[in-house]
Amino acid sequence: FRPVRAASGGAGGACGCGGGVAWRAPQAAPTAAMACALQRPALARAGEVLASRRWLATGGPEAARAAQRAAAAGGQVVAQKKKKKKKGFHIKKRRGATVDAFTALRMAKEGAHAKFDESVDIALQLGIDPRKSDQGVRGVVSLPHGTGREVVVAVFAEGAAAEEARAAGAQIVGSEDLVERVLSGSLGFTKAIATPDMMRHVGKVARILGPRGLMPNPKLGTVTPAVGEAVRAALRGQCEFRAEKHAIVHASIGRASFSDEALQENLRAFMVAVSNLKPESQKGQYLRHANISTTMGKGIAVDMTYLDPNSRWFMREPLALGEE
Repeated sequence: FRPVRAASGGAGGACGCGGGVAWRAPQAAPTAAMACALQRPALARAGEVLASRRWLATGGPEAARAAQRAAAAGGQVVAQKKKKKKKGFHIKKRRGATVDAFTALRMAKEGAHAKFDESVDIALQLGIDPRKSDQGVRGVVSLPHGTGREVVVAVFAEGAAAEEARAAGAQIVGSEDLVERVLSGSLGFTKAIATPDMMRHVGKVARILGPRGLMPNPKLGTVTPAVGEAVRAALRGQCEFRAEKHAIVHASIGRASFSDEALQENLRAFMVAVSNLKPESQKGQYLRHANISTTMGKGIAVDMTYLDPNSRWFMREPLALGEE
């Protein structure tokens, strides 16, 4: 027999269980043998045989008699379910065929059949534990050929900084008036930049900009006194990324209408940026595996030998391998 749970002892009842065993017949009327159990509603309600762990483990004659009485009453000895231990963060191993980065980009473009210009995306599995505060990965990278999306930049600045932002090409520039515009529900921009002295006003609209991913952040270079440079970088095409709770980074590296060379250069810049943000406390393989896909296309598994910047085969054609 295996124990269900430990039960407190006590004076024996008419059933001779000694207060250590209780059972209940699921479909039978109460019998004299169940008198002791029925005196304990909490135990009888469980519909299980409760016994001392050590007493059942001995398998003595009392344990056999308890099983016989339970069977006669229509009950049964129920084994205790072991509590499942919470598993730690685990990354599954990749199975199946993979291709090189150049082939994956070509296959993704060939599979783009939607009526609109699909984006080319990458899902990168990292070997970090996102539950640890010192292993978060978040950053921004300027792609050589941009993301292909229309960028509307709004700058929270005043005085000379506002004039610098307008000269750099910012479409929307303002200070407190721009804050009031956001509070009224009128946004109309896809990127927000602010000077440090304006953050006391921008904080009023944090609940509006934050969920939309528009809140200026000094870690992303969108809170800076050099607003002119930040505006030019945003208009060229920046890609923001961060590792989510499963340690996966999702990012767009271009459009299906881009040339192969443009996508390759964007992918190279993205992988270098992610590799440079490797946490110091991270152990083991940092870049685990990756998939490249379009908006409506299927994912294509990529061999990390061609995507790891620390590899000698990083972003190289497979034909070049046979030449050496």
